[in-house]
Amino acid sequence: MKEAVLNKEILNKEKTYLVAVSGGADSVALLLMMHDEGYKVEAVHCNFHLRGSEADRDEEFVAGLCGRMGIKLHRVHFDTREYAELHKQSIETAARNLRYAYFENLRRDIGAEAIVVAHHSDDNVETVLMNLTRGTGLNGMAGIRAVNGHILRPLLNMSRRDIENYLLLRHQDYVTDSTNLETDATRNKFRLEVIPLLHTINPSASRCINATARHLQEAGEIVDWALDMITKQVVEVGADGIDVIDTEKLRQLPAPRYVLHHICSSYGFTPQQSDVVFQMMENGTKGKAISSATHDIAAEKSRLLVASSVVLPQPLRMPVEGVYMFGEGRIRVEVKPTSNADSAIAKSPDVATLDAATLTFPLTLRPWHDGDRFTPFGMKGSKLVSDYLTDRKKNYFERRRQLVVEDAKGTIVWLVGERTSEKCRITATTKEVVRVESCLEGRR
Repeated sequence: MKEAVLNKEILNKEKTYLVAVSGGADSVALLLMMHDEGYKVEAVHCNFHLRGSEADRDEEFVAGLCGRMGIKLHRVHFDTREYAELHKQSIETAARNLRYAYFENLRRDIGAEAIVVAHHSDDNVETVLMNLTRGTGLNGMAGIRAVNGHILRPLLNMSRRDIENYLLLRHQDYVTDSTNLETDATRNKFRLEVIPLLHTINPSASRCINATARHLQEAGEIVDWALDMITKQVVEVGADGIDVIDTEKLRQLPAPRYVLHHICSSYGFTPQQSDVVFQMMENGTKGKAISSATHDIAAEKSRLLVASSVVLPQPLRMPVEGVYMFGEGRIRVEVKPTSNADSAIAKSPDVATLDAATLTFPLTLRPWHDGDRFTPFGMKGSKLVSDYLTDRKKNYFERRRQLVVEDAKGTIVWLVGERTSEKCRITATTKEVVRVESCLEGRR
């Protein structure tokens, strides 16, 4: 039976694997099979402190099993309830996040090739049905993959009954998580109620669902390949860190919403957020943005703009001459006497030259705010900074990144990288020049 069920195609006897062992039948069988087949393994056990003495019992069982087999065991303890409360997550989500984050760190620390977990075909059926009832796409219906990054699942062709029979033949005991016998958790309801009911309709229901999931995984590989090709046609990767999604090209595709979901997912957006982005595109929304954990998407005209999320910096006070650090960049302030107005005026957009007599220290470098006004060089009247940036055809992210320098009176003396204020212009009577030079990453 070992030969028939362990997926050796995804394993390599030259590599070391980290096997997650809870003490239950599935993980115990996995550890035994890999050990018997001669794979290099180390075990890891997580105690989530959710089931009192039962959790401690599981840990001691795993420790004893690994000790008898001569397998190195890594143990970790989590305060799962506190973590869940702190991060506003369900207990199940918190436990999963804690588990896999630790697994990956440990994998790197010991130089293991991958983390091996004991999901089997019954788990896959439960996952497919849960995804279906929640609403899902092709990937959700494809179920659990045997290889997902550094996570391997070599038991997906084996059922829970196969596993129990294997352990029975090996005369190997295991522990039972009592919560698996309760129906209060969603997955357990599928395991204990829904799937048995399906078997009364079709005794081969689980096998058929698994076969369907495998077919959809294969179809998904083709779809993903096609989506990647399409993405290259509608997404222009910007050298300035701003990617552009051409919505006109997107609308011409057979399934623009589906393609957009694929594109958005690559930037960390959920399907629900992708739907919002699609509505922004369809409604012609301008100047609105939505954020994932890593990126922002903004709608403008016939395109969507995508950029890495940027936290607006705190204002920087510059009371005297000197060099000031601002994020990953810097800004230099100098005061110099002048005898020639023409030669004192800087030509670079990254340098502002201002009449010292027209401003008051300290200067402050900060992001612009709604309602900010300034008098652009060469104009008599003031203008909203927002209107100036719009006239300059600045996109959402360029506008958001825009910085200003104001003096102690609150007068904006420089729109950084753009234009100085007419109120601070250098004239023939200027005696001292304030020179402000910026070298700010991504602010040009």
